[in-house]
Amino acid sequence: MNAPALRVIALNEVRLRLRRLSTLVALLAAMGLCWLAIADPADGITMMVIDQKRVLYTSQALAFGSAHIAGMLLGLAGFYLVRGRVADDLQSGMGAVIGATGASNALLACGRWLGGVAYLMLFVLAYLGSTLALHALRGEGPIELLVYLQTYVLMLLPIISYAAACAVLFDNIGALVGKRGDVLFFFLWCMQFGALVGVTESPGALWPMFLDFSGLSVAVTTLREHFETTYFALGRHAFDPSGPTMVIPASLWNLKAWGIRAATLSLSFLLLAPAALFFHRYSPDRVRPRSARGSRLLALAHRMLRPVAIAVRPLPGLAMRVPGFAGEVLAEVALVLSMSPSAALLLAAGTVAAAVVAPVLLPGVMTIGVAGWGLIVCGIAPRDWQNGADAMTGALPGGVLRRYLRQWSASLVLALPLLMAALRWSFDAPARAAAALAGVLALASAASLLGGLTRGARLFLALFLFTWYIALNAPKEAALDLVGFNGSANLGTAAAWALAGCLAWAAGFAHNRWRRA
Repeated sequence: MNAPALRVIALNEVRLRLRRLSTLVALLAAMGLCWLAIADPADGITMMVIDQKRVLYTSQALAFGSAHIAGMLLGLAGFYLVRGRVADDLQSGMGAVIGATGASNALLACGRWLGGVAYLMLFVLAYLGSTLALHALRGEGPIELLVYLQTYVLMLLPIISYAAACAVLFDNIGALVGKRGDVLFFFLWCMQFGALVGVTESPGALWPMFLDFSGLSVAVTTLREHFETTYFALGRHAFDPSGPTMVIPASLWNLKAWGIRAATLSLSFLLLAPAALFFHRYSPDRVRPRSARGSRLLALAHRMLRPVAIAVRPLPGLAMRVPGFAGEVLAEVALVLSMSPSAALLLAAGTVAAAVVAPVLLPGVMTIGVAGWGLIVCGIAPRDWQNGADAMTGALPGGVLRRYLRQWSASLVLALPLLMAALRWSFDAPARAAAALAGVLALASAASLLGGLTRGARLFLALFLFTWYIALNAPKEAALDLVGFNGSANLGTAAAWALAGCLAWAAGFAHNRWRRA
C-alpha cells in the first residue's frame, strides 16, 4: 500500500465532503436533536432514569446520552453523507481518469474509506463542541473532556467505520450505486437493533453485541451489570424533582465493553475486501448494468411493470394539452412516473387502498404510503442538476422560481394516497387529518429545500427515514407523528408541522430566487 498516495486520496475525500452544504445541514440537525433529547431538568424532563431515579447530568451521563444520539443518527446519515462520490466522478468526467490510473483497487477503496472515516470524525468533533456547550449550560458537574473522548471513541468509532465501509462497498458495486443501495442500507441499519432485542431476551448472550455496530446492546448490558437493574429509560422522560438521583461513574466502561467494541470495529474492516474485489473502475457496463446481461430477477420485474409503463404513456400528451401551470405540474408528475413504473404502481395501489380499506387499516396504509412517497419525491428537486439539464430547465419561461414551484406542486400531487387518507380521517378524526395535511406540506417543502440546497437526494432521505423509524418506535410522541399514522398527533403539533412546512417552502423559494440573481 502506497502511504503517500493513500494520504492524498483520503485528504481529497475530506476536502470534497466538507465543501458540501449537506454537511452543515446534517450537523445542525444532529445538534438540534441532541439539545432536544437532553432536556433541561428545570422543566421536569430528564434524559435518563434508572430505577425511577433521575441520572444527574455529569460528564459521563451527557457523554453517554449524546453519543447514543449521534450513533443512531450517524449510523444512517453517515452512510448517505459519505457515499455518492461515484456519481460525482461520472458527472465530472473524472471517473474515466481514475479508472485508467495505475492505482490498485485496494488503494482506492482504502483511501476513500479512510477519507470517509476522517470526515465523520471531524463531524463528531463539531458535534462534541455543541455537547460541551450544552454541558456548560445544563450540566451538574465539571466538564471532563477525557470522559467524553473515551465514551465517544467506544460508542462512535465502530459505527463510523461501518458506515464509511458500507458507503465504499455500495459505491464499488454497480448494482448498488443507485437508490436500491440506499434502501438496502436502511434495512441493514434497522436490523442492527435486533441485537438489542437478542441481548434483552438472552442476558448472557455475547454474539449479538459483536454484530451491533451502533453499540446500544453493549451500552445496555454495561448499565444493567453495573447498576444491577433491568429498568432504565433513555430519552425525554418525566421525573419527580423531589425524588432521589443517581450518578453514572466516570469509570463505567470495563474491559469487556472495550474488547467487544474493538472486535466490532475489526469486523467493519472486512467490508473493504469485497469493496476492492468487486470495484467496477467506472466501467459503463458495470456501474449501471442495464443491458440484456442483467439479472433475471431485474428483467422479470421490468416485464411485470410493463403494463404500468404503458398506462403512464398518455400522461405526457395530456400534460401538453392542459394549459398553464397545471399542465407543467402534470408534466413533472408524468416524468416521475415514466422514469419509475414502480412509483406509478405504488401511487395507484396506495390511492385505491386509502379509499377502500377498513378504517382500522388506514394507519398502516399511511405508514407504508409516506415511506414510499418519501423515496419518490426525494429525487425530484435535484434531478435536473444530476442529469445536466439544470441550465436548460432554468431558462424556460418563469425560470428557476417557476421550476421550484412546479416541482414542489408535483410532490403534493404524488401524495394522493396520503391526501385520500386525510380526507377519510376528516370526518371522524379532524386532528389526525390536519396532522396528515401538515406533514405532507412539511415533508414536500423539506424535500424541495434540501434537494435544491445540496443538489442531491440523500440528505433528505437520511433525515426522513431516520425520523420515520423513530416515529414508529415512539408512537406516543405527538410531535413525531409525521402524518397522523400513530394517532397521537393533535392540533398543536399539526400547526407546528404546518409552520415548519411554510418556513421550509419560503427558504426554498428564497434560495431559488437568489440563484436566479
